Amino acid sequence: MTDRTAKRFLNIANIIMSLLFITPLLWMVVSSFKPETQIFADLSSLKALLPLHFTFDNYIAAFDRIPMMKYLFNSLFYVTVTCVSGLAVNSICGYALAKLQFKGREFVLMAVIALMIVPFESILMPMYFIVNSLKWVDTWYALIVPFVANCFSIFMFRQFFMDVPNEILESAAIDGSSPMKTFIAIVVPLSGPVFATVFILDYINHWGDFMWPILVTTGESLRNIQLGIQTFFTLPPIYYGQIMATLTFTTVPIIILFLMLQKYYVQGITSAGIKG
Repeated sequence: MTDRTAKRFLNIANIIMSLLFITPLLWMVVSSFKPETQIFADLSSLKALLPLHFTFDNYIAAFDRIPMMKYLFNSLFYVTVTCVSGLAVNSICGYALAKLQFKGREFVLMAVIALMIVPFESILMPMYFIVNSLKWVDTWYALIVPFVANCFSIFMFRQFFMDVPNEILESAAIDGSSPMKTFIAIVVPLSGPVFATVFILDYINHWGDFMWPILVTTGESLRNIQLGIQTFFTLPPIYYGQIMATLTFTTVPIIILFLMLQKYYVQGITSAGIKG
């Protein structure tokens, strides 16, 4: 009875926490389909979470006000390229730190761990000066190249690859396989969960980029969706219905991505690696 009661209490607590987290998201989505006058008029009751005055006017007005699809494409393009390139670079680095023996490996590992705690704000201006000196300002290079390598991703790959059985790698080496061939043909197919986990974490992180894009993009051609949303807050008149519509529209890609990779994401977070 004690275990059953504790389980019920835990389930109730999980439901309450889930409702607390999902309520703001639900209010945002519902408000995006409401007329401007009804958003705050219904805020003091449960009507705030019910689409009683359903309309697409906010979405139509938002798309007319800014080039939403262009900003969305910009975000999808540079974030996807950054994350996919990062998977290749960071996984190779993590594999080298986990399985290859070379002079200075421990020092490199300590440097990676130390750099994980350096706040981005402290290197923001030095990065900008380097990008500016390379004449990359207002180019895709400025948005992509500085973020391909990621210390946290390298460390996460390294921890996962540490549990790959050495016997498998030794057998491949005996058969004449090079370290890179072994990595691509054997290790990568076994590492789906960690690749999915790193991809999701990096994608969510870069999808919300604001400070760096506003520094390195001088025109509208390369602006991402976050800078587009800021337009609704800075240029009058301010319509909260359009803001909610834009926020809802930009949240959809992340939700779809998570639902597609949820199974592998959970495996990558909960498991320490490959057992065997």
